[in-house]
Amino acid sequence: MLQTFIHYGCHIFLPLIIALLFFKSNWKTAYLIMIAGILIDVDHLLATPIFDANRCSIGFHPLHSSFAILFYIFLCFPKKSRLVGLGLVIHIISDTVDCALM
Repeated sequence: MLQTFIHYGCHIFLPLIIALLFFKSNWKTAYLIMIAGILIDVDHLLATPIFDANRCSIGFHPLHSSFAILFYIFLCFPKKSRLVGLGLVIHIISDTVDCALM
């Protein structure tokens, strides 16, 4: 229960905190773009079973691979892709925390 709260709390509240702290004038837009990073979980549909509470998504699903994570980090640097990159990196951080708590 606590692990689930921490996992989804990171997905929802970490982007909100970053948006409020660093993107004050456009925090709502920044928040929505960053929270859209959860869409990379679409790769869970490729797994059998789709959901496994005991499976770490990092390194297992294609959009959670080392290559993909490196790409997400690079997206954080150009201004035009920064929010998308931050959202994806926050998602990966949240999933990494989840894996560590397993």
